[in-house]
Amino acid sequence: MKKIIFTGGSGRFGRVFKKFNSNKKNIYYPSSSIFDITNSKKMERYIKKIKPKFIIHTAALSRPMQIHENNIEKSISINIIGTSKIVKLCKKYKIKLIYFSTNYVYPLKKGSYKEDHPLLPFNNYGWSKLGGECAVQMLKNSLILRICMTERPFLHEYAYTNVKTNFMFHDDLVKVFFKLINKKGIINVGGPAQSVYNFAIKSNKKVKKKILKGKKNSLPLNSTMKISKFRKVS
Repeated sequence: MKKIIFTGGSGRFGRVFKKFNSNKKNIYYPSSSIFDITNSKKMERYIKKIKPKFIIHTAALSRPMQIHENNIEKSISINIIGTSKIVKLCKKYKIKLIYFSTNYVYPLKKGSYKEDHPLLPFNNYGWSKLGGECAVQMLKNSLILRICMTERPFLHEYAYTNVKTNFMFHDDLVKVFFKLINKKGIINVGGPAQSVYNFAIKSNKKVKKKILKGKKNSLPLNSTMKISKFRKVS
């Protein structure tokens, strides 16, 4: 089987992916000390050793969102420059790159965004992921997944009734992931468009309703995407 390097194996999605695919011996989950995405020499050394045909790049600086406002240097180094370094190595060694991006690259005002919609990130996290996308777009042998997902079960005590999104659970993406791996371009990935509350109540019957108020919200009220391409594949 073709060898795969998976970055971010210790992350929230990575742990679910690793558990679900524990029987697959062709997938390698190097630690950040071995495959440091800010260090091209370390990554190249590992790539030469494994000789992968694919790199699934999920490693990123994400939560808390505020860190991208308070420490832009770290956000840039990991999400933009780190991804760019991986792209250059994928080009050099003819490796297919699957990049995990986010729906936060869209304007997030009206919702129902298609893959070719003009982009305008909602916050610095979105900008950092779009910066990574810019490098990945230059690599023809690549796939960008703009994903909206979260942990199972819904972890929070409250869920917003007036915030619409495309949440899906990590394990739901894991189950269909290998149907996507040979695709190229950009695919929006998520579940049906609905309020966060309607999504949450299905896995956590104790979750309580809440309304997001304020003109300068920390969350977008409508971050929904069109997911028809994803549905056709999955």
